[in-house]
Amino acid sequence: MKHASALLLSLLFSSPLAAQDTTALMGFTKAHAAEELQREKQFDQTLKAENLRQWMQRMAAEPHHVGSAYDKDNAEWMAKQFKSWGYDTKIETYQVLFPSPKVRVLEMVEPTKFTASLAEPALAEDATSGQTDAQLPTYNAYSTDGDVTAELVFVNYGVPDDYEKLEEAGIDVKGKIVIAKYYGSWRGIKPKLAAEKGAIGCLIYSDPQDDGYFQGDVYPKGAFKSEYGVQRGSVMDMPLYPGDPLTPGYAATKKAKRLDRSQAETLTKIPVLPISYHDAQPLLEALQGPVAPEKWRGALPFTYHIGPGPVKVHLKLEFNWDQKEIYNVIATMKGSEFPDQWVLRGNHHDAWVNGAADPVSGMVALMEEARAVSELAKTGWKPKRTIVYCGWDAEETGLIGSTEWVEDHAAELQQKAVAYINTDGNSRGFLFMGGSHTLEAFCAQIAGDVQDPQKKVSVLQRRKAFDIVNGGGREKYKGFTISALGSGSDYTPFLQHLGIASLNLGYGGEGSGGEYHSIYDSYDHYRRFKDPEFAYGIALAETAGRATLRLANADLLPFEFDHFYKTMAEYLKEVMETADKMRKEADGLQANLKEHLYELAADPNEPLYQPKAPQPVPYLNFAPLQNALTTLETNAKQLEALLKTDLLPAQKRTQLNALLYHAERQLVREEGLPRRPWFRHQIYAPGFYTGYGVKTLPGVREAIEQGDWQEAQEQIDFLARVFTEYNAYLEKMLTAGK
Repeated sequence: MKHASALLLSLLFSSPLAAQDTTALMGFTKAHAAEELQREKQFDQTLKAENLRQWMQRMAAEPHHVGSAYDKDNAEWMAKQFKSWGYDTKIETYQVLFPSPKVRVLEMVEPTKFTASLAEPALAEDATSGQTDAQLPTYNAYSTDGDVTAELVFVNYGVPDDYEKLEEAGIDVKGKIVIAKYYGSWRGIKPKLAAEKGAIGCLIYSDPQDDGYFQGDVYPKGAFKSEYGVQRGSVMDMPLYPGDPLTPGYAATKKAKRLDRSQAETLTKIPVLPISYHDAQPLLEALQGPVAPEKWRGALPFTYHIGPGPVKVHLKLEFNWDQKEIYNVIATMKGSEFPDQWVLRGNHHDAWVNGAADPVSGMVALMEEARAVSELAKTGWKPKRTIVYCGWDAEETGLIGSTEWVEDHAAELQQKAVAYINTDGNSRGFLFMGGSHTLEAFCAQIAGDVQDPQKKVSVLQRRKAFDIVNGGGREKYKGFTISALGSGSDYTPFLQHLGIASLNLGYGGEGSGGEYHSIYDSYDHYRRFKDPEFAYGIALAETAGRATLRLANADLLPFEFDHFYKTMAEYLKEVMETADKMRKEADGLQANLKEHLYELAADPNEPLYQPKAPQPVPYLNFAPLQNALTTLETNAKQLEALLKTDLLPAQKRTQLNALLYHAERQLVREEGLPRRPWFRHQIYAPGFYTGYGVKTLPGVREAIEQGDWQEAQEQIDFLARVFTEYNAYLEKMLTAGK
């Protein structure tokens, strides 16, 4: 078998992948397609990598977290640029809860004494790393205050499966402090689960196996996390709701009624602190108890044990619970024909520290895109639909800037928003896209029209090669797809709260490193290891710019329903297979559990803990959902035949456009998901115990995974009604197009 890199090259330049797509430009008549492609050529020629470099150096020159002087300064500077390019620009402000640390103590009190440094040292090779007066300390935002002392237990990544294995081995974390590795899930899930299991404190560290010397040379020699690097980050329980914790579901304006902090559901129940692997090593090395399973072990130079004891640690945290003003930059170019149809394009501008990669690399690409669009406007061209560029604040702390703005403008957005296009941090390598599957074919065509700056083939061809190499070969390749969106960036309130069709895109895969949320996410690090020539920043502007321009200019909005149907059918197959698998596993669970217990037992000769008797898994009636999807297949095929741009008269296109961009709204329900009504979309949601990770058909899928069979059947029937009503809406489109 060929080496992966050699195989990748052969796939890139072999004829099956090099063939160009010669189909018409989605959403455009043939005459207007030629105009649009010429316009995009002008757009590309206007883009300048030097602008990205200069702007990054300026925006990442100082720490610019929420509440900092430089956060406001950056927002005002950005607004000035947009105004100079001719955009109607304003800064919209909100007042939100933002805790910052005033006391951080972590020490081992038994069996020996050790005090954690909780600090990242400045480096001579990193010009901004020594800005200690302006930097936020290493901490997790929205951790509760606490002063706790207890035995330590190592819980691997701190995800549900890890706690199942601990319970099987008879290890209880109740009354203990847990230490978990980063990765495996979003960080906020770790203290959430620990608290549910009875722990009284939580530590999170980056193991060098995942993020350190095991991956490559550490900074400053290489890109990866040194022993002192720490990942800051929010631990707000965002799967309940993102945004300001004190104003759930409504905007955090000056006059807004706020919850008492004790009523805020998204704050953690126990204190939680991130630490470096330098500070984690003495704690983990002194642990005893059972040897950790092989898959739990990291790359630190000792045998990993689970505990509890003899290690006992003292964790003390106190925070300043302040209200801080945040600054969203909103820049608008009014549409010439449909000013009340909005194409929204956003990226956040706040960072945990200097934030060159996250988020400035994406923000400067958006700004250069907006500048290039303004250059097109100077030629006399105007977009048919209104374009709105957004620079969000307080994304890092819990998607707060975008969420408060969406909640503030919800009624208008529900009427006017055509789509939202999101980017965040950017690197070099391959194009990754996620979003509403009615835009999947649209995304594929855009990817085919952008050239990869390194390989000089389309980014679609390069992504195909990547998928074939990493997906098991040509025979398993199913074509270009976009992923479903969970959470983790500013598309969440648009898609999952209001049902606005959304995309999230960026380049990556070849710019890995350990700078994330540390003081080393700097201009110096980015220029050395991420995208030195800003070539992929330009590629990002070209990609997102095409999405923005085509949606703004389309004769017929390029939504397509066959890809949507096929994806929904795949999701239904997955949840049905999950239920079947759980039923089969229940039949032989006793033997399987004993096998796992032998792996976990410290001494195989000791008596094993008896597993709980497996619960029976009933048969669920999926017929209502299957019937609804059969109808969806029929409607999707009929719409594919109908939505041929050149065959529809202009009046019909106008009528259909109004229906097309509201189609995603039909998948939203006011009552939301079980136990979390803020999340209204019935197809895409972040997992209750995964955080960023998506759960598709979430009401059904999570009920099955949790073994709540009554709720599972209720959600199957509920989702079937959602699809039935969605089909009625598609049939309304079919009637309008005749």
